[in-house]
Parts: sequence; C-alpha cells; structure tokens
Amino acid sequence: MRAVRIDEFGGPEVLVPVEMPDPVAGPGQVLVRIAAAGVNRADALIRAGLYHRAGRPPLIPGVEAAGIVAAVGEGVSELAVGQRVMALDGISAPGFYAELAVVPAERVTVLPDGLGLTEAATLPVAWLSAWYCLRSLARVTKEDTVVVKAAASGVGTAAVQIAAETGARVIALAGSAERAAWAGEFGAQDVLDTSAFPDDAEVEEILRLTDGRGADVVLDTVGGPAFGRSLREVGHGGRVVALANVALEPSTVDTRDFYPKNAAILGFQLTNLQIHGYDPRADLRELAERVAAGAYRVPVETVVPLEEARAAHERLASRDNRGKIVLAVADL
Repeated sequence: MRAVRIDEFGGPEVLVPVEMPDPVAGPGQVLVRIAAAGVNRADALIRAGLYHRAGRPPLIPGVEAAGIVAAVGEGVSELAVGQRVMALDGISAPGFYAELAVVPAERVTVLPDGLGLTEAATLPVAWLSAWYCLRSLARVTKEDTVVVKAAASGVGTAAVQIAAETGARVIALAGSAERAAWAGEFGAQDVLDTSAFPDDAEVEEILRLTDGRGADVVLDTVGGPAFGRSLREVGHGGRVVALANVALEPSTVDTRDFYPKNAAILGFQLTNLQIHGYDPRADLRELAERVAAGAYRVPVETVVPLEEARAAHERLASRDNRGKIVLAVADL
C-alpha cells in the first residue's frame, strides 16, 4: 500500500511517501480502505514528537479518516465488507495517512446516506470535539451566550454551528477581520477580530457585548495566555471549557478570576476520554446524520493528494486556513 511515514521527528519535511506491506485485520479489528484522511494539529504534534501517545518512529500519522470496510477480523459482527465508514484512532498505530488501516471495531462508525467521504473524514476529531464539549460538558441551551475562540478553525466553525442550532447567542472570535467575518457566516450573532484588541480590551469587549454579565460558556480552543482571558470573560455560574493549547505556552491563572463567580473549568482531551471508557460512536452517528440532513455545513478548504502531506502540514502551520484540510487518498 501507499502511505506517508515519519522516520524521524521534525518539520513537515519528515513526511515521506513510502510503499508498505498491506496490514491485516486481527480479532476485533476492521481493515478500512481509506478514501480521505483529515489533517489535524494532533498530526503535527505526532510529526514533531510532541504528542503524548505518539510512540517512536517509524510511524504513520493520521487520527481520523473515512473509507470503505475492506475486511473484518474474527469476532466483528456489527460491520460488513463494503460499508462506508469513518474511523477515529488517536490511541493505537498505524494511522490514516495510508491506503489501508487496521482499526479496532469500536472506533469505526457507519455513515448515513448523503454524507460524502471527504466531509466524513473531518468529523471524528474537530466536529466530535466541539459536539462533546458543548453538549455533554457545557450543556449549552438556548438561554446561553457562548464565546467561541479561534472560530475560523475546524473546531471553531463546528462549535459556532452546534451552539447556534440550540438557539444560543454565539460570539465568534478570530485573529483577523476576514476570518472573523467568515466565522460569522456559520450563525454567530457577534464577531470579534481579536487582532484589533489588546489582551485586556478583548475581555472588556466581551463584557460590553454581554452588558457586563460575561458569557455563560467560553470554549477555549487556544490555551496559553488566552485561557486567563477566558476566565475573566465568563460570567456568574458560567463554564469555561479548555480543549487545546495551540499556543504551546503555559497558562497563568488567577483564581480570583473565577472562584468568586462560582464558575466551572471543564477540561477535554479526546484521546484520554476514549482511554477512560468513552465510546464515540453514538455521538458520531448523530452528528453524521445531522450533517447529512443539511443541519450543519462542513467547510473543507484544502484537499491535497496523500503524497503531498508535507504541503498540507505547511498549510496547517500557517494558521491561515479556513476550515479543514484533507488528504485525498483514493476515489472510492
């Protein structure tokens, strides 16, 4: 099979196209023929040797994909050859930058009719993360005001739509006027270009937009110094959900920014959630059905061939993409 492999940690240049033996599904496993693989920041961390479960090279990155079931291992009865599926696997290797991948059956979800494989390949990480954080952790309702940071990212555009569908008021934050305006197209009532505001002014603007009350929910997809601002932007009894630290910097927290408000800090990390028993299939099925029904729009910005994974990672590193980046593996 064709694959993209990492033989040493480093920058995008270490993503090397190779030919490898076809994998074989063992007991409890499914062999998936990959049509498309999503490109995520987790993949970049794996490539750089910064991902907490990456293991050592040689390895294949890629934690989400969509394709066709090519074979099932012993004991797998809920899946059949030929079914269209999406797969999520940030726990074990190999990854999905390949024509074939072996995946535990419990990490494979059958797709509904009407959902394309390219769009499906983007759901298991960014969309599922936004879905779980807003519905299961923050429990967003129509009464809430929700701040979404990095709202033009994959998680951000998903979160804006999921929150808006509940009837909540959404305030979308992005790092340029163009990205903020684009995020507003997904249902945000207010947009904020954070590049135009010094740090404290961002907090003041959120408080102004909420008549001084602060937000009910802040979805912090940035981390680092932004997390401290999130604590100041949340209101009484509010919830701050932390699900990333793309800033790769420490967060300095003043407990006086949240405990007097009886605010809650909720952490989310998808891989560890699965390790500790979360089965994502029910959530992914519901999410996929809503996308197939047209309730949500999945923005795919860039699609590049598998062999050009390096270019995909360079695009991701620019932090200028609007929507998801996808590797096209095969036309299935």
